[in-house]
Amino acid sequence: MEYKKKVLMIGVSAVGKTSLVRRYVSSLFSDSYLTTVGVKVDKKMVGIGPDQVMMALWDVYGRDDFQELRASTLSGASGYLLVADGTRKPTLDSALDLHERIQKMLGPTPAVLVLNKCDLATDWEVTPEVDENLKTRGWNPVRSSAKTGEGVEEAFATLAGMMIGQAE
Repeated sequence: MEYKKKVLMIGVSAVGKTSLVRRYVSSLFSDSYLTTVGVKVDKKMVGIGPDQVMMALWDVYGRDDFQELRASTLSGASGYLLVADGTRKPTLDSALDLHERIQKMLGPTPAVLVLNKCDLATDWEVTPEVDENLKTRGWNPVRSSAKTGEGVEEAFATLAGMMIGQAE
């Protein structure tokens, strides 16, 4: 069966949303930082078991002054990657706050928490205690690196499986 799903990339600025999409769709990475203005949409087909999922990846701009989430942007979303920068713990707190707001607006919606920039292990601020706390709250965070590609396929495949009702 073939599915079409709208996927949002959610998180504050500079956590790596655009880099994750670029790595996933094009297998590319750039150290240059470009702020996303508005929304950029990319597409990628992913196989989940016998099914195919065409994911429209909405790279939503991030703002540190608590991202304004518009109902029109959220409308029709099948799921989202909640992205935080593991080297900046406050971005995780902001991501979890955004998650609460989105769930109130959309209702129960599949989401995968991504702790990005694991290639910067010496700068990592998300402690094992924080990881354990996240797990007790029902999260199973994916550690990723848009730079090396680690965890990127896993994050998107996990979300695709959740959106079509198959555990990945």
